[in-house]
Amino acid sequence: MELVIGDKAYSTWSLRPWLVLKHCGAAFDEIIVPLNQPDTDQRIREHSPSGLVPVLKVEGEVIWDSMAIAVWAAERYPQARLWPSDDHARWLARSAACEMHGGFAALRTACSTGPDHWMVGPSRAPAPDHPGLAKDLRRIVELWRSLRDRFGASGPYLFGDWSVPDAFFTPVAARIRHFQLDLAAHGDDGTAQAYAETLLAHSHFLEWEADALGLTRDNHPG
Repeated sequence: MELVIGDKAYSTWSLRPWLVLKHCGAAFDEIIVPLNQPDTDQRIREHSPSGLVPVLKVEGEVIWDSMAIAVWAAERYPQARLWPSDDHARWLARSAACEMHGGFAALRTACSTGPDHWMVGPSRAPAPDHPGLAKDLRRIVELWRSLRDRFGASGPYLFGDWSVPDAFFTPVAARIRHFQLDLAAHGDDGTAQAYAETLLAHSHFLEWEADALGLTRDNHPG
């Protein structure tokens, strides 16, 4: 089984299924395609029918899109409990993950990650000025607070135990950290900020971050 991903320093889409597979205890090899290079599109096309990463290559098939990979993993590794067991929590967990998957365009645009803005490491950037960013941040705070209040009693994650939405919101937490976004100014009482910090303290994210920084040092010595 192979997971084809982009640069670990800033490929937010690649991080999501990587976290899911790690949580499942799945054994997989990584194929890393450097992004923003002259041959990036060609190299991705060698693996991905959509021309995008991530993709999972398993049993002679190629599964593209991070949500599709998460759904596959939930079917293949039911013991990992990637979705909450409670019906109502599971419905809302899927809603939250899909909202992140397809929404928050202003956050993605204003706080984009790339060679100059990594989601790993100590680098920081000033909060950008974007007309839609405040709306997205208010919604994120509202969503995180409401789900933590309703379903978070059993643990520190959105639905208590770690689940797919936590994988999908980890890059958001990294953006909040890198761009020094003030959640309190958008309705947070500390719940959303604490949740973001929990995501970034997870052992699997720390492993990804260490890998990313090590790869960067190897590629740019000194």
